[in-house]
Amino acid sequence: MANSLKKAILGNAKDYVMIILGLLLYSIGFTAFILPHEIVIGGLSGVGTLVYFGTHGLIPVAVTQYACNLLLLGFAYKIVGKTFVTRTIFGATVISVFIGIFESFFMGLSHPIISDISMSAVLGGILCGMGVGTVFIHNGSSGGTDIVAAMVSKLSNVSIGRTMIVTDMLIVTCSFLLPYDGTLQERLEARVPLIVYGWIVTFIIAYCTDMIINTNRQATQFVIFSAEWEKIADMVNKEARRGVTVLDGMGWYSKKEVKILMVWCRKIESVTIFRIVKSIDPEAFITQGNVNGVYGKGFDAIKIKLKKKQKDAAYSEHQQEIRK
Repeated sequence: MANSLKKAILGNAKDYVMIILGLLLYSIGFTAFILPHEIVIGGLSGVGTLVYFGTHGLIPVAVTQYACNLLLLGFAYKIVGKTFVTRTIFGATVISVFIGIFESFFMGLSHPIISDISMSAVLGGILCGMGVGTVFIHNGSSGGTDIVAAMVSKLSNVSIGRTMIVTDMLIVTCSFLLPYDGTLQERLEARVPLIVYGWIVTFIIAYCTDMIINTNRQATQFVIFSAEWEKIADMVNKEARRGVTVLDGMGWYSKKEVKILMVWCRKIESVTIFRIVKSIDPEAFITQGNVNGVYGKGFDAIKIKLKKKQKDAAYSEHQQEIRK
């Protein structure tokens, strides 16, 4: 009991430390490399940027971001659960504090740290994406459209990055409406390049977010042919702690029956499988392939919301099976 409690506390402490680190990365990427060039990105940071430049710096980005986060959390509570909301409140508070501090510092400089807008936008997008991805894999949220993405992720298998792209592109486009002294043509010449940069940064953030998250979840499929298939299967079960499926096959050239082992594991566990096979049978024939998703016991859960009729039918069928 004491050991379980200790592990839970250490696990939560590690999550919160990594969430803070991810939020720090995001805040630096946004305030140091994106905001100084007046690029509007997606999320509530983008909404805060719109308000900031729309009021000529009167309302800080952090204030708008935090207020909107609290409103969104009211809608998300029932779907994403108490733990996610608690960590999101924590994340929203920390990121607002970080952005408030860094915003006053970097916007107070006479010029951006990186004068080239393209390099600055790319670097800022990478840091923001790494930050968001780090926060998500540790069950946290920086708030904003992350809350919307988390709700969609809970209800379906649509990637977080894809959800963020749709909502964020609309926010970026709104930067065209910011106050501007000049003709329509001059507004187009001034705003359209910044909108394009905003879209580019949005895609970079979404891509980096998915890369960080999917690297943690990527799976690999092994197909193994070996005369020592029993030993290999036992070792995979015991050492790698992964299931093995044994299939019957026949070599068409030799006309001999063979046993085929199929193993699914996390990508980071691939080296362990190779070592097991090599230690038992260096001559084994192995194929390895990346798998987009593995769902079920030991892997990811299928996140598809069933309709009420489907739920009722599944429940009735389950009850009938129990009675049998």
